[in-house]
Amino acid sequence: MFLQGILIGNLVDSSALPSTANPVPVMTLVGSQVVLPCSWKDSQKEMAESGCHIQWMSPPYTVFEQLGEDKWQAAEYEGRVEVPLEKLNSGDCSLIIKDVQIGDTGKYESFIVVDGVRSQKSRVFIQSVKLSVTDHKSRKDLYPGDDLVLELYTPHSFAVVFQSRDSSEWVNLWKRGDENNERMEKHHQLEQLTIKNLQYSDEGIYKVLDGDDLSVSTMQLYITGESAASCEQYAAATSSCSALLLSVLLSCYQILLLH
Repeated sequence: MFLQGILIGNLVDSSALPSTANPVPVMTLVGSQVVLPCSWKDSQKEMAESGCHIQWMSPPYTVFEQLGEDKWQAAEYEGRVEVPLEKLNSGDCSLIIKDVQIGDTGKYESFIVVDGVRSQKSRVFIQSVKLSVTDHKSRKDLYPGDDLVLELYTPHSFAVVFQSRDSSEWVNLWKRGDENNERMEKHHQLEQLTIKNLQYSDEGIYKVLDGDDLSVSTMQLYITGESAASCEQYAAATSSCSALLLSVLLSCYQILLLH
């Protein structure tokens, strides 16, 4: 059942958005799951025998539509949006968006579709939501020789670009589909990219971008001090010298006692 096509052909007398209705603010990060709140019981006392017909829009486009077990999703939301049927029938028409993207930012409106006169349909406005999606921001301090594990956060991450501390230019480091190499390895299951054996020249800003070149994350990397291995070697050498010095002092003390 192609709900959107049927609805467009028969929809009349669509209710206008109340001028006093302020959108509910919802904020989240790229790659997470978010719930846009909605309850049809506030605007409709009972459900039609044919089942609850819900529609979510990001004006002027329809995002999701559901009547019973029949569903329709816009292509850019395919596989990422749902209204659980068991909750819908009990009055909860909240829209769940999985793997949220920067491009999902915007205003959303929910409607319940009801039977009108002469078998025509009409919409009743329920809820307006303003969704704000932001990218991840972080800082890491690592040593030379360490490995950097860069979180990609979402399967929609497409590329990683890098700006060194001594340059204003952005360099393409990786894009989805690239083969792993000695220095760079994409985890076969997790959304992680590992950059191995860091050098001082790797210090700078790393940006993860989606397919539309929108920022998924920004990470500032600082390379500080000696490597952890060097520190361990220094500590071992210091400990060895201390032990040798103590041994010499004890020998001198024993010689003095004999005299």
